Amino acid sequence: MSSVKNVIQDSYKLMLLKDYLRKAIKEAGFSAVDIQKTPTGTRVGLHVTRPGIVIGRKGGGIRDLTKVLEKDFGLKSPQISVIEIPRPELEPSVMCNRMSQHLARGTAFRRAVMWTLQTIMEAGAMGVQITISGKLRGERSSFEKHSKGILPRAGYQAGIVVAEDIAHVETKMGLIGVRIRIARKEMYVPEFEMRTAKEMSARRAAAALEGKEIAVEELDESKIDHTKPRTESEEVAREEELIEKVETFEEVEEELK
Repeated sequence: MSSVKNVIQDSYKLMLLKDYLRKAIKEAGFSAVDIQKTPTGTRVGLHVTRPGIVIGRKGGGIRDLTKVLEKDFGLKSPQISVIEIPRPELEPSVMCNRMSQHLARGTAFRRAVMWTLQTIMEAGAMGVQITISGKLRGERSSFEKHSKGILPRAGYQAGIVVAEDIAHVETKMGLIGVRIRIARKEMYVPEFEMRTAKEMSARRAAAALEGKEIAVEELDESKIDHTKPRTESEEVAREEELIEKVETFEEVEEELK
């Protein structure tokens, strides 16, 4: 019974840690966290779109985050490494957060959905499905589901190829939920192709850790491209102008009448 309690307690702590990181390093485009216990402490891998924000000037951000993880979450001697996500548009958690910010800014939900679908498919996804629910139009709750491309729904392929995440956002109408499921081409295994367990595990590890791990001392501020958005909020603000050009189903119907 004690082992079961430990598993439940560890899962609960991990959930609290993810919720904290979503808010603490939101501007860095937080996606996921990997925790590995070692003889000397705890190795923590943070998957983000903008490592410089997490690291901070001269490693100040890492030091502050280390203290919080050790004091508030009970991690023994946490050793934080920052892993850059090369294609954030293929990460459901990143796209959920971006779409939530668009909805919070007052963007029409269908424009936000169409823009997110287009962005994910242009990044090279095999398929995507976005479900949005809540008080979308009036007092009565409803939901809409939009899909594009090929998205396995069940079986072995669905468990390997498809990644998903859920986010919630408060709007003037009420709470809205966003669920994004993305099928990634690099994880797809053709039918009847025989692979050993070692090859499959290596393939999954390469796809999951496709980003580049960045140490604190490797961050060179002189190499930062200041023409690109520095934070997730700046990225969302840049997208706002482009979203206005996206055609919704209602506008297409009006043109055809």
